Amino acid sequence: MSHIYGYIRVSSRDQNEDRQLLAIQQLSIAQENIFIDKQSGKDFQRPQYKKLVRKLKKDDVLYIKSIDRLGRNYAEILEQWRILTKSKGIDIVVLDMPLLDTRRGKDLMGTFLSDIVLQVLSFVAENERENIRQRQAEGIAAAKARGVRFGRPEKELPDNFEALVQAWEREQLSLSDVLDLCQISQSTFYRRRRDCHRRR
Repeated sequence: MSHIYGYIRVSSRDQNEDRQLLAIQQLSIAQENIFIDKQSGKDFQRPQYKKLVRKLKKDDVLYIKSIDRLGRNYAEILEQWRILTKSKGIDIVVLDMPLLDTRRGKDLMGTFLSDIVLQVLSFVAENERENIRQRQAEGIAAAKARGVRFGRPEKELPDNFEALVQAWEREQLSLSDVLDLCQISQSTFYRRRRDCHRRR
């Protein structure tokens, strides 16, 4: 007897899966047959997805909301689609794209059209991921050019830091004394000391 399953993926733990879950639950899929990953779609090394694939048997049906929920890597989406539909013998239904329903058009033309649509959509999904990455890189570069600093804010040093450095250089203070007085690490001390020397 065939079973129906649902697969949901959001990219991070703070993203909400409710929209996908609502669409899947309307299909009356048993709760134990709905698998949710909160993880990037860059590859298929996701715990719930792997668990789902192990459960799938011939003639089962897998529902996903959209093709990019399956993944975002063009080549890997096509490979997973082939494994699921050809090797495992299951059907896949992409709710947002009725043409991607392997239960329909089992003839040569239907399969051909489904494969073309899948390849185009997979390419679009990966292309969008690359565009997002490029926009992020450009945004970071532009922010750095404007003087925006990334990472943790620089620790404030006491006003007498240079005097403490000079005392250490003259061996009037030990390094541990200076670190305690400034409440900084050894690596920060040496880096900020270099900054002082450059300003002199």
